[in-house]
Parts: sequence; structure tokens; C-alpha cells
Amino acid sequence: MKSFSSSSFAGQHADALALAHAAVRQHPQALFTDFQWFLYQGQDTVFFTAFSTQSYDKEGLGNMVAEMVALAPQLTHGFVGAEPGQPFPKHLLDAITSVEIVDELDGYPDKWLGKSSDIFERKDLPLFRVMAAVRRDGLDAGGRAAILQVRSSHALLEGSDSALLTRSAVAGHGLQSNKANKLPFWHRLRSGMRGGLTAFIYLVLANILAPKEKPWGFKTLALGRHRLRKLANKLGVRQRSLMFALVTHALNGEGNEKHMSQKVIGAAYTMLDTKRNNTDDDFFRVRALEAKFKVVEDFVDYVRLVDDTVAGIEQKDITSFQVTIMAMFKALRTLNRLVPGLPNKRFWRFNGGMHIVLTLVPPHRTYGPMTHGMVEPLYCGAWHSAANICTFCPGREYVTLNFSMEQRHIANVDRILDLLDEVERRDVGPHTMTPSVEKLR
Repeated sequence: MKSFSSSSFAGQHADALALAHAAVRQHPQALFTDFQWFLYQGQDTVFFTAFSTQSYDKEGLGNMVAEMVALAPQLTHGFVGAEPGQPFPKHLLDAITSVEIVDELDGYPDKWLGKSSDIFERKDLPLFRVMAAVRRDGLDAGGRAAILQVRSSHALLEGSDSALLTRSAVAGHGLQSNKANKLPFWHRLRSGMRGGLTAFIYLVLANILAPKEKPWGFKTLALGRHRLRKLANKLGVRQRSLMFALVTHALNGEGNEKHMSQKVIGAAYTMLDTKRNNTDDDFFRVRALEAKFKVVEDFVDYVRLVDDTVAGIEQKDITSFQVTIMAMFKALRTLNRLVPGLPNKRFWRFNGGMHIVLTLVPPHRTYGPMTHGMVEPLYCGAWHSAANICTFCPGREYVTLNFSMEQRHIANVDRILDLLDEVERRDVGPHTMTPSVEKLR
């Protein structure tokens, strides 16, 4: 994972903000980039949640939201009546915060997790919510007095924002694309045409092949960072390769009845990259890569193949997939202006054969007033209507795995712990593979 920051590239962003109020009055999402528009239209959501040693009340949550808005002014965008960059009046703070009193904190945060569709029900409210559950009798045996959760439209927040806010740092977005780093014209033209074609193909295939809405499940898992680091060193692989392998191997299942694929698991994973170019999104820092992990029964062989795959992808040009995706978002937004009914509901249920999305967010380290009293593990995840998602959120002591996926996969999450136990017991030899697996490399 490369470093991240809240800095942006020079551009006309200040001039754009000068026109923000007029633009938002005409259309609430006028300031959204194509990527933001896509996530808003799909009603994608993200969450951050953590236990705390201190209690919360309505006034305290309101003050927290006011501080969040000061650090992340994009939270003031995207709803009817928005005043970009301005503090919220009290009636808005009251509407988007809630406190409940509970007897125990057992079962959290999983019992709280969901699609967060309520965020989009009122067009005149900000696109995020802050909620707390407070233990009736104060601290429990684990020293926890409450749990806090922030839920937001993904159009406003990404993993790096969550990491920055956790450190009480500025998470505002300037111009994230680097206009000075121009990709060759033919590269942009080719990727743009591919993006437009991809949008057309997805729309057609979605209306033919989109499945019915499936039961969805949510689950979290906390693993010790030292445990993962030690095992990755033992196997001679990257820690993120180990985490990717643990999740995909466990969810795919054993034997002939595979839950995802018998041969190849199609995955998209995200990373931060400081080598931005002029085709990158102007809001999001994250970039997407596409991977195909060949299925191997033996986990040690499998994790090493995953590690080789990740290394191969990142040694090549990693811009093509991102440029194509950006072009697809632009094409879909243009189509929506012409035909407001498109993309339709079936489109959002179609994932194009992608089995899973693996998102590794920057390290979350609590610091400052925003997260005073919060304790690890820290949880951070996302929901999308067509994507099985696992979000990896590293803290100081723990890495949490946050699952949002078809209910049929949730039962296999516990296999991750079994895999860890099994591999830790094994006497793993040098970084070599059996001849049959070596041929797959």
C-alpha cells in the first residue's frame, strides 16, 4: 500500500467552487464527477464503525458531525438545498444523527450493517448519517461504553477519507487528476472507445442476464496484524497477497462444489497511486485494477500464485483498466442525460462476471478529537448492489475484514480462521511449487 495524503494537483477547482452554489441550485449533484455520479446513481454506500470507551449523546454527535464537515467539506454536497462548504444548521444535524440506549454491545457491529438505503430516501437531507448505541449501565467487561457508526453515500467518502478523519486530519478533495501528466492521445482515444463500448455491452447484457435480487449478508472479522505479518514472512509473500488469498480461497469453498469458480476467480482490487494522470477522476484518489486468480486446492500453492499475479499486474501499465472504467462512467452519464431511465435497475444487478472486489484501505490510526475514546478493532466497509466486496481495514493491532456479499458466501467467512490455523501448523518449505502448479504460473 502506497502512502496517501489529502493534497491535490493545481487546477481550476477554486474557480469551480465559486460557481458551486448556482450549479447546485440547478441540480444537487452538479459538482459530482462521473465516478461520483455513478456511485450515487447505484446508491453505493460506505461505513465506518468502532467501539468507544466514552458515551455519546445527541449534542455530542452534533458537534462531531460539525467537525467532520469542517474536515471533509464534500459532505455538504449532493442534496436538495445544499450549501457547499457551509456548516449545517441545527435541524439538519438533528435529522442525520441518532442515539439509542442498549443493554449490551454484543453482536455489534454486524447487527448494524446493511445497505443503508435510508440515506437516499429524503432528497433534502445530507447523504450521510451518524449513529451511536450507548450501553445503559456504562462500561462493560471489555471497557466499552458505546459503539459509533458513520454511514455515507460512497459518492462523498472513500477509504482514504475514512483514514484521514480517523486521524482528525483534513479529508477535503481538491483536483485529484494530474493534468500535467498527459497520457498519449491514441491511448486515451482507444481506452475511451473501449469504455463507451463497454457501457453499451453492459447495458445490453444486463437486460438479458441480470439475476434477480439475491439475499445479501454482512459480516466482520478481526485478525491480528502480527499474525498475518508472521505468516506472510513464513510463506515469502506480500501481506496483501496473503489476505486476498485467504478471502478468495475460503469463500470459494472446497472440493468440486465451488461457490465462485472451479478454474479462475475474477477479482477487482483497489490501490492508491501517486502517479496520477490527466484521465484520473478529479475526486477519488483510489484506482482500480483487474486480476484473475487461478484456482488451486492447496492453499500454500494458491497464495504464491496470487502473489505472482499481483506482482505481474503492478509491474505492467496499470492505467488502462482505470481509463476504460472512467470512460464507461462518462458514457453512462451522458446516456442518462439523454434517456433518464437508463441505466435501469437491471443494470445495477449485473456484475459482468466479476466474482469479488477486494479493497485495501489505508491504515486507520485513531488520533485527535474526532476519534477520542475509540478502540480497535476499527471497521470500514462498503456496499454495492452487484458486487461481493471484502474491505481490508488495517489498524495498529488488527486488520478487520468487512464483508458485504451474497448470503450464500457468508457461511464460508469462518473458513478463513480455519485456513490460518492450518497453514500456521504446516511445515512450509522454500518458495517452490509442485510441477503441476508450476505450469500455471
